[in-house]
Amino acid sequence: MGFITLKNIKIYAYHGCLVEEKKIGSDYKVDLTVKANLSKSANSDHLADTVDYVHLNLIVKEEMAIRSKLLEHAAERILSRILDELPLVNYVEVDVSKINPPIGGNVEMVTITRSKKR
Repeated sequence: MGFITLKNIKIYAYHGCLVEEKKIGSDYKVDLTVKANLSKSANSDHLADTVDYVHLNLIVKEEMAIRSKLLEHAAERILSRILDELPLVNYVEVDVSKINPPIGGNVEMVTITRSKKR
């Protein structure tokens, strides 16, 4: 077994419940960790034998581009697609963070964490 982690994927998106968030958008940060059997790729040195992190990044970018009111909803779409499209992945965890959320205070970010296993 092994882990592949993508840290600090920066995305501009339009998530949120407020009308302003839909119009002007906000900065987001996504961290992603997948657990998979990496033994075959460790020995073969072939991309086809591992979880391609380019594919992981593409899923995150595509799903974050689809507007959601809640970060939990965007995270769930990311988790589901990874498990649907990447059969080597046994477990996935995602953190979705909204940078400078409009919550009436000096808050750097709000983060939700979701995970799913096969």
